[in-house]
Amino acid sequence: MTYSEYPWIPQTCKGHFELAQHRVECTAQHTEIHLETGMAEVSRLQIETALKEIQDPHIEKDLVSGKEIKDIQINGDAVKVEVMLGYPAKGYREQLAEEINDKLKTIDGVSELEVTIDWDIISHTVQKNLTPLDNIKNIIAVASGKGGVGKSTTAVNLALALVAEGAKVGVLDADIYGPSMPRMLGIHGQPESSDGKSLEPMRNHNLQTMSIGFLIEEDTPMIWRGPMVTQALEQLLTDTNWTDIDYLVIDLPPGTGDIQLTLSQKIPVSGAVIVTTPQDIALLDARKGLKMFEKVEVPVLGIVENMSTHICSKCGHEEHIFGAGGGERMAKENNVELLGSLPLDIHIREQADSGKPTVVAMPDSRITEIYREIARKTAGKLASQAKDYTSKFPKIVIENN
Repeated sequence: MTYSEYPWIPQTCKGHFELAQHRVECTAQHTEIHLETGMAEVSRLQIETALKEIQDPHIEKDLVSGKEIKDIQINGDAVKVEVMLGYPAKGYREQLAEEINDKLKTIDGVSELEVTIDWDIISHTVQKNLTPLDNIKNIIAVASGKGGVGKSTTAVNLALALVAEGAKVGVLDADIYGPSMPRMLGIHGQPESSDGKSLEPMRNHNLQTMSIGFLIEEDTPMIWRGPMVTQALEQLLTDTNWTDIDYLVIDLPPGTGDIQLTLSQKIPVSGAVIVTTPQDIALLDARKGLKMFEKVEVPVLGIVENMSTHICSKCGHEEHIFGAGGGERMAKENNVELLGSLPLDIHIREQADSGKPTVVAMPDSRITEIYREIARKTAGKLASQAKDYTSKFPKIVIENN
């Protein structure tokens, strides 16, 4: 067996070679030529190049630059791709798998393909001099500049949408003067305490929650001054036995007062979501809330435009009764993302009042689909931020003997 018998082998290659079953391997060049099928050899570079063409809309990056490809295995014509997202995505997993399959099957030489998609939610950085709390990976504040824009309804449906996407979620009702979570989640009774010091979170719809509303009668007014209110908020957060929370959604009261200041100075917040309606007066106050978070170095993950349009339940006529495009303009002006726009729909109000919000009452509805897309975008924006590694550091204890 000599080179003269195989003139197509490069003359510059004088390393080892062998011919068996019509397969020539040039080990010096690390190349393979398959004569029996004429099939091209698949390379990792080909796979990565194809995956770079698939955009993840929730982080606004392709799968490779977004570091979402955990592993690529190539065994002849069989390819296995493992995708690891940084946010929960039950509602997106199937679509993404189809996109990857369609893209990689166009590569010459790929005949077998296996795609697995999972997610790993970790803690992300918070304000300076603060660290994430035990059993809570990330805190997301939901705020508005003024009342009446549907902030609490958005907060509870956002939390339930994160649950639907596969996360472990809690809700803290920080509106001490006007708590609404007990009614919205259909929870009655008071939280239990096994040690007389801490409280067990109330639960419904696979959601952990705590509110001052569980500790008082529903019609009892909270006539407290600022320091008492902020102390109550801190205790509700730190004295509750939250269990392995991926995201704690905090429903803030409207405005930029004592509670918001306490939140920014003492509570480790990973990001904030601003809720507004399209009308100019609501946008004016929403901008103040956004600027407040910027000043205290809490990243704004995006804006949710609520009541963006009204569709008549009788005739189907659509009308922008609060104006059009206000949330989008605000997002562009402040260089943040518009996470989504929600309609003014009677079902949202009725279901929240009944204790079964839209995401659980109508899981297959278009409105729930919007909430879940907002949830994925919110978690995706958070996943793109710097990670917190303080929990990985060893604790150093110096003892004087």
